[in-house]
Amino acid sequence: MSGRRAFKLAAGFCTAAVLVFAGVFVYRNTENKKDTQDDRSLDLVLESNELIIGLDTEFPPMGFVNESGEIVGFDIDLAQEVCDRLGVELVKQPIDWDYKEEYLYTGAIDCIWNGFSVTPERAAEMNLSDPYLKNTLIFVVTEQSTIKNMSDLKGKTVGVQSGSSAKEALEESYLASDINIRFFDDNLEMTNELKNNGIDAAFFDSIMAYYFLLSDNEQYYVLPDSLGEEEIAVAFRNDDYSLRNKVQEILYEMKSDGTLAEISKKMVRL
Repeated sequence: MSGRRAFKLAAGFCTAAVLVFAGVFVYRNTENKKDTQDDRSLDLVLESNELIIGLDTEFPPMGFVNESGEIVGFDIDLAQEVCDRLGVELVKQPIDWDYKEEYLYTGAIDCIWNGFSVTPERAAEMNLSDPYLKNTLIFVVTEQSTIKNMSDLKGKTVGVQSGSSAKEALEESYLASDINIRFFDDNLEMTNELKNNGIDAAFFDSIMAYYFLLSDNEQYYVLPDSLGEEEIAVAFRNDDYSLRNKVQEILYEMKSDGTLAEISKKMVRL
């Protein structure tokens, strides 16, 4: 395989996937951010009896529409458990990922909960929970590709999702001036274009890639080098401390009682 890692390793890969998904929780045990006196974010959720989360419905396994037309996924299960413990209804609101911040700050949603990557810019603009997942930004090519490492990407067309942290990382990388970047509305569209040879490589989150391509009949390869790791968190409005802290508290409870581990194992079976 000349330095590339195969995506399809039959049952052995499935076992590896379970270990990856079950073992990536990142908890820093940081103190809750200080509530402000006039912050009623948690009260408003409890009074309305619903928590509205914004999500991209084309981001499996974190959040996506299944064959029955239901919005399901790892983050959906996490949010549902949090809502159950809060005693409120979970409202799943599909959003245009390019305008996620606008949805949040206009009050259309209470939080962004869908594989939301932590970046310094996002941490400055929003009130983020502690990270609960680690993720790697990877390049994927087809079985027939002659690309074996990142140096082979020079002059090639690389796909990435618009509005994603992967897009930001790719545009800011040393590779940006040597490749042709093509933007896609969602990862499903990008993966289909890779399969049909419309692009030479796809650049995206390893969590989504390992889940989605594992279920594909094609053979794919992951380049041995990446553009680094990132962490996943829940995003709230900057002043919404009480809501952020309560959700964070429940996530820690779920970590302690084993619920997070059980949900992570379910992720590879969705």
